Amino acid sequence: MKILYLALFTLMYTAAYTQTSISGKITDERGVGVPLANVILVDTYDGTSSDADGNFTFTTTEQGTKTLLVKFVGYKDFQKEVVLEGKPVVIDVALEEMINQLEAVMITAGAFGASDESRRTVFRALDIATTAGATADIAGALNTLPGTQKVGESGRLFVRGGDGNEAKTFIDGLLVMNAYSPSAPNTPSRGRFLPFMFKGTSFSTGGYSAEYGQALSSALVLDSKDKSEASRTDIGMLSVGGDVAHTQAWETGSASAKIQYTNIRPYFGLINQRIDWIDAPVSIEGSGAFRQEVGKTGMVKVYGNFNHSNYAIYQHNIDDYTSKFRYDLTNNYRYLNGFYKQALNDSWMMRGGLSYTYQQNNAIVDQDNIVETEKGIHAKMVAEGSLSDHIELKTGAEVLQRTYSQQYLLHQGNPFALTFEEIIPAAFAEADIYASEKFVTRAGARVEYNSLNRQAGVDPRVSLAYKTGTYSQVSFAYGKFRQTANNTLVRFNHALDQEKAEHFILNYQHVENNRTFRVETYYKKYSGLVKYIHGDSSLLNNGGSGYAKGVELFWRDNRSLPRTDYWISYSYLDTKRDYLNFPYSAAPSFASRHNFSVVYKYFVQSINSQLGFTYSYTTGRPYNNPNSDKFNGGKTPSYSDLSFNWSYLPKPYLILYLSCTNLLGRDNIFGYEYSTVKNADGLYNHRAIKQAAPRFLFVGIFITLSKDKSVNQLPSL
Repeated sequence: MKILYLALFTLMYTAAYTQTSISGKITDERGVGVPLANVILVDTYDGTSSDADGNFTFTTTEQGTKTLLVKFVGYKDFQKEVVLEGKPVVIDVALEEMINQLEAVMITAGAFGASDESRRTVFRALDIATTAGATADIAGALNTLPGTQKVGESGRLFVRGGDGNEAKTFIDGLLVMNAYSPSAPNTPSRGRFLPFMFKGTSFSTGGYSAEYGQALSSALVLDSKDKSEASRTDIGMLSVGGDVAHTQAWETGSASAKIQYTNIRPYFGLINQRIDWIDAPVSIEGSGAFRQEVGKTGMVKVYGNFNHSNYAIYQHNIDDYTSKFRYDLTNNYRYLNGFYKQALNDSWMMRGGLSYTYQQNNAIVDQDNIVETEKGIHAKMVAEGSLSDHIELKTGAEVLQRTYSQQYLLHQGNPFALTFEEIIPAAFAEADIYASEKFVTRAGARVEYNSLNRQAGVDPRVSLAYKTGTYSQVSFAYGKFRQTANNTLVRFNHALDQEKAEHFILNYQHVENNRTFRVETYYKKYSGLVKYIHGDSSLLNNGGSGYAKGVELFWRDNRSLPRTDYWISYSYLDTKRDYLNFPYSAAPSFASRHNFSVVYKYFVQSINSQLGFTYSYTTGRPYNNPNSDKFNGGKTPSYSDLSFNWSYLPKPYLILYLSCTNLLGRDNIFGYEYSTVKNADGLYNHRAIKQAAPRFLFVGIFITLSKDKSVNQLPSL
């Protein structure tokens, strides 16, 4: 009996503590190893991450049949059942890329099309988060691409000779009003929406689909994520604040919420600033998302965001620095977006949504109070599908309604207000016609009616594409675009026509083995731009015009060098316009003729880190010197910036993050401000518009709490 009990005890002990070794290699569809992929035994705490070559190995004491899960950003999840019985398990995994999150910049890798998608640049959240100098701002990362202008005192997207108001943002097809946070005068603003919210960030610099209106130069199309697959809690401790987020997932949906507090005041207390802050910016922001599958093919998405921020500064007189006035701004922002999509059958799909935006800027200028409020609703419904094997159709209708008011409560004088309400109903249709496997045409049009000027317009848009080889194509696009003038102009004249632009674009691109080459030339013609009458900003007409033309080059390669991803972009721009107070046609102050960027990212396996560098260079921008006879005849010094970031992963669920802009400390000048009166010498005094500080340093610690302990926040930094 003693021998029997001893044998039974030994068997039970061995069964309980037998370890099984699980190993293998993770590759992509080309057979290249995938580093830092998460390998998890579902419903256990066992797992690991792949090394620089994609190899992984770990041991587990689990027994029986378990599910092995492999996850990596931009790829579909891999799952396979494994039997654990003490014998080594070897599994080689080939991950499949997700269609809208390709590593290659261009979405046409291995395919072709005549739509705007064949030319627009697609970024993943990880691309944006790991671009040095962007500090996880979508516009900051896109400013490293061809076609954009580096306007450091604004931070917004300026595209192909267009100002910052001509580039519009869309979330799930719905227009976003006021997509940027407020900022102090001559300091860059940031986008309100973080990249981790979106599964795809598509940036079109012209010739985009008839679905998108009210954008003269560019469409930034953000596709929100579908339901989350796992519950998790994220905590961020930042040098400028902190945040906490939680996601709860279930079989058919998920819900998430985030609260973030940002306080720049302690940081500005340590780093000298050129701005005379009374109260540096402080903000609190919250967001929430709900995703629910409906039936087999339906999906409901709801997203909401609120933000409250304020700051106060002293503005100093150019002629006498001791003469100053107080400028105090409080901003309140609300955004709500609801989206639904449903497959009607195997060939047709319906999608639609409704968004609401509210923004109020309450400003104290010396002793005057100016309250600016804008509210808007955008509703859209789209049907798309196949009419035959050779024709695909997309058609839809939408309505945009918004109200604007600017109230003046003056210290001296009677209060007054400038207001308007605008309603724009629109309809659009476009068809993709496949003449052969190598040639496709997209033809469409957009019809809009504007309630302010009681005018309707039709804007045709046409794209052609021809496949010149297995990995290359040539495309041409033409389109007419229109947009309501800036609120600061429409408030004085409600009957202003919409400003218009025509785009002509010729493009060649070659995408092969994670290498992308693209060259594009374009011509853009402006008409109906708003012009001051006799130099009076309150007397306006649509007598302005302009043009922009240029050539752009782009190269991206994440194949040739081990663990390296880099891209190089160059833009040449020739643009002039006669608008606002311009006495004649001249290059605007935001346009630089030559723009060059290099973005470099390298993963260092030995220290489990990713390093990033971004170098940007632009030639000088025009500015107007009233002491000179030539309008906008001055030129600023060239702009140059070398930025750096470092993401260190001591544990799979823990990230230490460091970023620094302008490492070399170059004193960049963005333009000059001039006095409105002459000095004793008969000249106008001036001062340079510079960066608020030579550098911006950011440090963060990011922790993710989840069951498998291997998920992290790297894609959302």
